[in-house]
Order: sequence, then structure tokens, then C-alpha cells
Amino acid sequence: MPAFGRVQGRVPSRTNQWVMVHVNVGSPAGTYSVGGTAFFRYVVRLADAGLPMRPADRAAIDVLGAIPNAYVDEDEYSGNGWRVVPAMSYEDWPVLEATPERLRTALEAARRVLWEQAAPAGISAREISSIDDEIENVLAVLARAEAAGFSVNVTYAS
Repeated sequence: MPAFGRVQGRVPSRTNQWVMVHVNVGSPAGTYSVGGTAFFRYVVRLADAGLPMRPADRAAIDVLGAIPNAYVDEDEYSGNGWRVVPAMSYEDWPVLEATPERLRTALEAARRVLWEQAAPAGISAREISSIDDEIENVLAVLARAEAAGFSVNVTYAS
């Protein structure tokens, strides 16, 4: 049975407490901030979970694992339809820049994998419902960006 690890960055002296993580998705066409820890654990870090998945799904979700932490310096690197843009100054942070289509494909694959693997992975009904709602909200932002011809920036902060 695959097990998902704890979110990086535990609170000192409280080793069993989850740290809040916000995943921010934005473009000139709109923004959305996901505040649910389950979204981070089960969607953003899905590739690290060790769940069995089809090669096409694994290739689709690779972009999700590239979403950078806003407070960690990142080097520039890229993949199919995305790139990580490092911070340009101390007042900036690294972001994943991607086409809306690429992120949509990744989120749809993540949703499919999570629904198929929810029981073996120990994902509760409440968590999968919450994750599904958050994916719908992010997909709405992506649709607006795609319609306006914009790329999308994604980062997370914990």
C-alpha cells in the first residue's frame, strides 16, 4: 500500500502537526489560491507517492512535481509545455510557467489516478471530494487563461 509522506516543513516541537500549504495559480485572466493540504499532498506531490499508474498518466503529471516552493531558490529547467522561472530578485519568487492546456492535462490525469487509487492510498471520501472541488476551481482559471491566450504561473508557499 503506497503511503503519502508529510508535507515538508513541520512546525518545531509539534512533529505531528501539518503545515498549511497554499498553491497559487494565476495569469492576467484570473487567479486562484488552493489552501487545502490534501491538494498539495495528493495532487502536487502525486508523482512522489509511488502509486501505480499508466505511463501516459505519469508523463502528464510530471509538471505538477515541478511546481516550486516560493521560498526556495530554483534553477531554470523545463519540460514539455512548462518551465520553472527562477526568482529575479529578493522581492520575487520562482514560478512554474505553463500553458493552460498542459496544466489541464496534468490535473485531469491526477484526478483520474486519485479516483482509481483512493482506497489503496488511504484517501478519505472527504479529502477526495475536497480535492475534486479544488481541481474544478483551478480548471476554471485555466479555461479563462486559455481563452485569453495567456500562460499560467504556479507556485506554492508553506
